[in-house]
Amino acid sequence: MSSHPEWQRAAAPPELSAAEVHVWRISLECGDTALDRLRTFLADDERQRAGRFYFEKDRRHFIAGRGALRCLVAGYLVRHPSEVRFEYTNYGKPLLAGRPGAAELRFNLSHSHGLALLAVTRGRDVGVDLERIRENLDGEQLAERFFSPREVDALRTLPPELRREAFFQCWTRKEAYIKANGKGLSLPLDQFDVTLRPGEPAALLATHYEPSEAHRWSMHGLMPGEGFVGALAVEGQFGRLWCGHWTADEETTSPRDL
Repeated sequence: MSSHPEWQRAAAPPELSAAEVHVWRISLECGDTALDRLRTFLADDERQRAGRFYFEKDRRHFIAGRGALRCLVAGYLVRHPSEVRFEYTNYGKPLLAGRPGAAELRFNLSHSHGLALLAVTRGRDVGVDLERIRENLDGEQLAERFFSPREVDALRTLPPELRREAFFQCWTRKEAYIKANGKGLSLPLDQFDVTLRPGEPAALLATHYEPSEAHRWSMHGLMPGEGFVGALAVEGQFGRLWCGHWTADEETTSPRDL
């Protein structure tokens, strides 16, 4: 899947069918009034986690991210954000809990440098990853350490000026897959191959630990903004991809929750 829809400003989620994938781009930069409102939606454990951040900026971004997650998930469930309950797998992946039918709604959140992406599906697993392209990162050295031999070879064949972007394309696709798979970093990054060349559609090429696994997943590259790279992995085949943009300063609750 190569085309990418425009990011549409929206205060509340549209209807989500089983064939669709929704991805939200979320600004984590918001004013004090919006941040205070988002904080009231958080559970006690989330407030405790927020309090453990050393830097104020990181604390604000965490509150904004978790608050946005609650607002948007609540919109799909037609509930108030404070009523959303999460539980966690053994690998730390959050799931909805405490409401009949909630398990049908699946989601995944990623954030980087003041921006976040939230992917939402019904009845199938999903993973999303977001990274800011950093000039001070030695991508080739990290690739040698973590990427598969096939990916390292593909990176080496590119002109030097294209390798940094290709590294981040590869990294986000791999992260999106392991998050969708649900096993996190317990699944070694060199045990599966993804595409990485600029202009090449995102795809899971092979899963060496279980050859049939690659056919279960689809990938899509995301363009969240200048200087950022994103990727989406979803169980099964893509139907329609819808992309929305949400800002806390404009809307901190869904109209559905009132």
